[in-house]
Amino acid sequence: MADLIAIAYSDETTALRAADEAERLAGELVVRPDAIAAVACGRDGTYKVVTHHHPVAGGPTWGGFWGLLFGMLFFVPVFGLALGAGLGGVLTKLERSGLEREFQDEVRDLVRPGTSALFVIVERISPGRAIDALSAFGGRALSSPLSKDAEAELQAVLQGRVAVGA
Repeated sequence: MADLIAIAYSDETTALRAADEAERLAGELVVRPDAIAAVACGRDGTYKVVTHHHPVAGGPTWGGFWGLLFGMLFFVPVFGLALGAGLGGVLTKLERSGLEREFQDEVRDLVRPGTSALFVIVERISPGRAIDALSAFGGRALSSPLSKDAEAELQAVLQGRVAVGA
């Protein structure tokens, strides 16, 4: 089972620095670099999304997940994924992935103009350990589990192995 961690910061730049630190600590935290993303919401309400993509040979990839998540949470198209006819079905699968509604609402409330947030998916360590490793940046941390079955289904959709409506 994987856990999605979001750490919200009261300024626009801290999440970007924290994402760099999370990538530096990826080996220690057992986090793949593509399982790290940051969102900064400018004072004018525009979003800047930063992800760390690296080639992944045949395994699950989280790159597409960020587009779905940020599209669902903030209506931000990332890499064109928040566009197209199948979006509703994919977002439904994301909702069914176990991402708690309370988590979604809290993240939306925390990421407001002039703020930022770091997002990390951890699979082999507790969310608390990852949060502790990134505590030097402060912020308010939230986490939500993603069930193994729902995660596998979501990865199959993201990798194009299963049709969206299936």
